[in-house]
Amino acid sequence: RVQVEETGGGSVQAGGSLRLSCVASGRPFTYSTMSLAWFRQAPGKEREGVASIYSGDGKTSYADSVKGRFTISQDNTDNTVNTVYLQMDSLKPEDTAMYYCAAEPGYVGGALRTSLYRSWGQGTQVTVSS
Repeated sequence: RVQVEETGGGSVQAGGSLRLSCVASGRPFTYSTMSLAWFRQAPGKEREGVASIYSGDGKTSYADSVKGRFTISQDNTDNTVNTVYLQMDSLKPEDTAMYYCAAEPGYVGGALRTSLYRSWGQGTQVTVSS
């Protein structure tokens, strides 16, 4: 099973920036590519998709609420793991949430749905103060 670990959360004032990192390891040998995504969940709210990337061609998708402010990217220098980043700029208090990285072997498409991903990290907290 794929293991996922996130790092990089923290506290920042509105307008500031944070970068989250995610490493997914244990990709099945039958798959040469992975789909990875960031989700977030605020207290009392449903988990929502933020951004996704496909390792095969770097294709990305974003939630409307973060377009132009967040950037998802990948580092493919080590082909034994999949590393993705979420650069978050112009942060707003409403971005405060637990952020989760998710991974799934192969291509799952650009839809940011939790049901598409079977492997999840433990989450990292992002807090934006006004």
